[in-house]
Amino acid sequence: MDHTVLLALGLTMIAGLSTGIGSLIAFFTKRTNTKFLSAALGLSAGVMIYVSFMELMPQSVELLSGIYSKKESEVYMLLSFFAGIGLIALIDRLVPADENPHEIHTDKEFGQSAPLKRTGILMALAIGVHNFPEGLATFASALTNIDIALPIVFAIAIHNIPEGIAVSVPIYHSTGSRRKAFWYSFLSGMAEPVGALVGFLFLRSFWTPSLNALLLAFVSGIMIYISFDELLPGTEKYGHHHLGVGGVVAGMAIMAMSLLLL
Repeated sequence: MDHTVLLALGLTMIAGLSTGIGSLIAFFTKRTNTKFLSAALGLSAGVMIYVSFMELMPQSVELLSGIYSKKESEVYMLLSFFAGIGLIALIDRLVPADENPHEIHTDKEFGQSAPLKRTGILMALAIGVHNFPEGLATFASALTNIDIALPIVFAIAIHNIPEGIAVSVPIYHSTGSRRKAFWYSFLSGMAEPVGALVGFLFLRSFWTPSLNALLLAFVSGIMIYISFDELLPGTEKYGHHHLGVGGVVAGMAIMAMSLLLL
């Protein structure tokens, strides 16, 4: 169990570190490749949607069926699924729209905002709050099945890259310090392994097969909400709708093939 926990934490940290990649991209490229970003966000959404509906939710029902009837298992799975959606939606609701990484912001808006440093700090805090349940989602999937966890880590890492850009750009332009911009971006991403660790420490004393099953459905809800609230709108924001849709289909196809071959 200890080896599995360490591996799960390591994978969660990899996903969180990708916010730092976003900040580096912002520093060293004059212009973001929006076509690639749209396709990558669509790909991430496809992976997360497919694995949620085709793997995590059925696996949750299967585990619960060893304890409850088929109908009860489905009811409990759905309640947990919508609880995951409810949690991430509540977090979205509590974070002000101006600092919410799930709301559409443009470079022009950053330029018009007088206290750019404050904008960047609030953005970092907001992204940290959002990353907390994502860390738990990555961690829980890695504890259950490492083969399922790997594409989830990849998907979350891809969608963390533009969040890193969103944090680093206003801080860099307000302070002129690449170091400060990078560290704020990096720390916001570290909320993911912190979320995983806190979740594990809180749940490990009463971890049961039924709790594990409910957590899989809960994680599915979180990932579905992220896909529809952030990833898919992100493909529209960057102006490449068809590339985003193509990315979704490609992500689903990749997951389908990987699950068939494993």
